[in-house]
Amino acid sequence: MADRARSRVRLELIFMLFLISTIAFLDRTNISVAGVKMRQEYGIDQVQLGRIISAFLIGYALFQVPAGWLAARFGPRKVLTGALMWWGAFSALTALVPPQAGHALVMLFLVRVALGVGESVVYPSANQMIARWIPAEERGKANGWIFAGVGVGSGITPPIVTAIMLWGGWRASFYACAVVGLLAAAVWYLMARDRPQDHPRVNEGELAHIEAGLPPQVTAPRARAPWSAIFGSRNVWGLFLSYFAFGYVVWIFFGWFFTYLAEARHLDLKTSAGYAMLPFLCMTGGCLAGGVINDRLARRFGLFWGRTGLAIVSFLFTGLFLVLGSMADSALLAVIIFAGGAGAIYVSQSSFWSVTADIAGQHTGVVSGFMNMGCQIGGALATALTPWIAQNFGWAAAFFVGAAIILLGVGAWAVVDPTRLLEPAEPPAEGLTEPATA
Repeated sequence: MADRARSRVRLELIFMLFLISTIAFLDRTNISVAGVKMRQEYGIDQVQLGRIISAFLIGYALFQVPAGWLAARFGPRKVLTGALMWWGAFSALTALVPPQAGHALVMLFLVRVALGVGESVVYPSANQMIARWIPAEERGKANGWIFAGVGVGSGITPPIVTAIMLWGGWRASFYACAVVGLLAAAVWYLMARDRPQDHPRVNEGELAHIEAGLPPQVTAPRARAPWSAIFGSRNVWGLFLSYFAFGYVVWIFFGWFFTYLAEARHLDLKTSAGYAMLPFLCMTGGCLAGGVINDRLARRFGLFWGRTGLAIVSFLFTGLFLVLGSMADSALLAVIIFAGGAGAIYVSQSSFWSVTADIAGQHTGVVSGFMNMGCQIGGALATALTPWIAQNFGWAAAFFVGAAIILLGVGAWAVVDPTRLLEPAEPPAEGLTEPATA
C-alpha cells in the first residue's frame, strides 16, 4: 500500500529528460542528413563538411565543465530551460547563413559552435537532477532512459529530416527542430523543480524513498567544487579517457554513417535513411537494457561489476562488431553488424553517468561535465578524421581505427572503482557504505 501511495514525480521528470535528450540529438545530427544537400549548395567537399560538423563538438566540449558548474549553482530547471531556448535559436540560424556570403563557411562554423555551447548543459543538468532526485539503486535505469533518447533522436532524424527536405528543402528541417526545442523549454520549466522537497506533487512517501537512497554528499550543505580532488582522481581520468573512446566511435555513426551508406555502399537517399535508423534503434535498446542490467548486477555483485564490469564487456563487443561490419560484403549485412556494435557500446552508457553520480554527490554536474568533455573531444576528432581516413585509406580503415580506440577505453575503464568516493563523508563508514552497495 505504501508503494502504491507513493507519488512518481521523479519518473515523470526522467521521461521528460528522455524527450529532451531525443530533441537534442535530433538537433545535432540533422546536419548529417541535410549535409548532402548543403555540400551542393555551399560548394564544399566532404572534409570541409566534417569541419562544420565538428564545430558543434568544439563548443559542446569546451563548455562542459562550465555547464556542470551552472547546473550545480543555478539548478537544472533554469539552466536547461535557457539552453533549450538558446539551441532552438541557433538551430534556426544554421539555415539562415547565406551561401553567397563571403565568409559563409566561417559563419556556419561559428553558428554550430554556439549550438554546441547551448546543448552542452543537457547531460550535466540531467545528471545533477539524478544526483538530487534518484536513489542509487534506480540510477542505472534512469540513465538508461535518458540516454535512450540519444538512439531515438538519432534514429528518427534520417526519416524525419529526409521527409521535411523532400517537402520544404533542407532549411525547413532546421526551422522545425528549432520550434520543437522552444516548446520543450516551456514544458520543462513548468514541470521541473531542482529538488524533490520543492515540488508540489511530491508526497511524503516519494520524498522518504528518495532521501533514503541518497548519499550524504547530496544532502550535505553545498560546498565549492573540490578541483584538486577532481583533477587528482584516478576515477575521473579513467572516465574521461573511456568516454573519449566512446565519443570517437559513436560520432562515426552520428556524423558519417548516413554518408557511408550513400557513398561507400551506393544506396539512394530513401534507402540510406531507412538503413541508417537501425544502429540508432539498437542504441536505444542498448541504453534501456544496459540500465536494467547495470542496477541488477550492482545489487547482486556490487557497484564495480554493475558499472565497470558491464562497461568493459560492452566495449569489447563493440570493437569486435566494428571490425566484422567493415569486412561485410553486402550493405544490409554490414548495417546489421554495425547496429550490433552501436547497441553494444550503448549498454555502457548508464555506467558512465551512474558512476559520476555515485562518486561525486553534490559535485556531480561538474564531474559529469568534465567526463563528457572527453566524449566530445573524441567526437570532434572522429568527425574531422573519419572522412580523411576514408578518403585516403578507405572506409574499412576508418572503422578499424574506431576499434583500436575502443581498446583504449577498455584500459581506462579498468582503473575505475565506483565505490571510491571523490570526497569521503564524515563519518565515512555508516554514511557511504550503504548507498555504494545499494
